Amino acid sequence: MYAFIEGTVCEKGNGLLVLEAGGVGYLLQCSMTTLSAVPAIGEKMKCHTYLSVREDAMDLYGFASKDEKKMFLSLTGISGVGAKMALSILGTMNLQDLSMAIMMEDTASLCRAPGVGKKIAQRIIMELKDKTAAATVTSGGTAPAAGGTSDPLGEALEAMIALGYTSQEAASALKNVKADTAEDMVRLALRAMAGT
Repeated sequence: MYAFIEGTVCEKGNGLLVLEAGGVGYLLQCSMTTLSAVPAIGEKMKCHTYLSVREDAMDLYGFASKDEKKMFLSLTGISGVGAKMALSILGTMNLQDLSMAIMMEDTASLCRAPGVGKKIAQRIIMELKDKTAAATVTSGGTAPAAGGTSDPLGEALEAMIALGYTSQEAASALKNVKADTAEDMVRLALRAMAGT
């Protein structure tokens, strides 16, 4: 219903943000990551939003970026992961680290978020690993070459850069990786860099 709200920051803290837009104060539930990106009170901000409507409540969630909102929706789509837990996960690590933890099947990192146990962490990894890897490759923006063939190494390189590595770091990590798809190359390179 609401794609985003752009307004003046009135209050922030304790997982909540109040934005005034058009004379209305919108109470948004946010992760600590989003709250750390909120400007000072009195300044303008654009916040991407998601409205959750249930029988007993209507809750409005706010996100500093579209990518955080997308990850929130992916997390809450998993059985056993509610909005509160999803915000907790998003507030414990940034999106790059979260994506890497999922792709590398790092349950310990996910379990650092309050309320996340080993079983939930394993379920998150199982359900989001392929989606996260595919999204990372897609965000690299490499289009298939003429004739419909793609360049897996080029896609993997751009995916690593999209994750925040420099082109030199990405190239070095991918140099000795043997795999057929960009997704597998990225996964193996990340594991090699982590020493697992």
